[in-house]
Amino acid sequence: MLDLSTVRSVLSDEYDLAPSATLANEMQDIYARMDRVVSPPDWAIYAPYVRAINVLKKQRNAVILGHNYMTPEIFHGVSDFVGDSLQLAMKASEVEEDVIVQAGVHFMAETSKILSPQKIVLMPDMQAGCSLAESITAEGIDEMRVKYPGAPVVSYVNTTAEVKAGSDICCTSSNAVQIVNAMDSDTVIMTPDQYLAQNVANESHKNVVYWPGSCIVHEQYTPQDLREFREWNPGTRLIAHPECPPDVVAEADFSGSTSGIIKYVHDEKPERAMLITECSMASNIADELPEVDFVGPCNMCPYMKKITLEKILFVLHTMEGQVEVAEDVAVKARKSVQAMIDLSRKLGL
Repeated sequence: MLDLSTVRSVLSDEYDLAPSATLANEMQDIYARMDRVVSPPDWAIYAPYVRAINVLKKQRNAVILGHNYMTPEIFHGVSDFVGDSLQLAMKASEVEEDVIVQAGVHFMAETSKILSPQKIVLMPDMQAGCSLAESITAEGIDEMRVKYPGAPVVSYVNTTAEVKAGSDICCTSSNAVQIVNAMDSDTVIMTPDQYLAQNVANESHKNVVYWPGSCIVHEQYTPQDLREFREWNPGTRLIAHPECPPDVVAEADFSGSTSGIIKYVHDEKPERAMLITECSMASNIADELPEVDFVGPCNMCPYMKKITLEKILFVLHTMEGQVEVAEDVAVKARKSVQAMIDLSRKLGL
């Protein structure tokens, strides 16, 4: 676990990170990407970190992969590539830089290391886990195979390397239906997200059986939440992530992955929208869509929010937090992740 007092001591010896209105003004081009959701005083705090990270990236020949759930100062300020799990996995297999900094959660960093074993992969906080990834083990995969002999195992990328290694193919929320439908079996095992599996089953011709895991962000939403919000805010477009329970998805106007949600809002440009997903999603696309009023409650992922500018700068400076995956596990996991990427590309996803 990172000792923040040590982190701050190390950084203060090397960098001038005091809030600076002057520097903030000099970096208006970056601030313009997030000024709807980040106040000028906050930007004056973030700007020294953003500058230091962007300079250090060049020195380290590093690239930062930022998930859609990162806070705006990370998403817009220092990330070189942003996207959902599938997009970041594909990018991790393509980048030419020597160092990958994963601005996301631990399973994403493992996936990057699996796909680019020759790269140094840095995780800003090793405690940035995932409730889904923690809900199943390789033994759980074995249990499902015994219960449903011959059925292929499709595991969500929100899993550990060991679980990926025990699976036939991976999926993300953006390609889950297509991956399941492409399996050469009437019965398909999905792990570990029970709600994604149930939502996939509603769109698939397969018999989808599943492990009873769930996301601590999306499982909190209820159909009543959405019905009440419609009553209070008529005309608002409700847009849900498929990790939400099926009865929540049924109440929404649209359901899709993080990339699917972004595309939908860009295409439709509703006057008002509520995203039924993690908090930072709306913040990160707000400046691109000034005509859309993003409203309503959201749930925050405590794991994603462990990643901060301060921690990103620290791992780039010290090169600590390197992610490793045992070679025997990585070889098997790589097959399931690469199978997902290859099939997604074949299907044009």
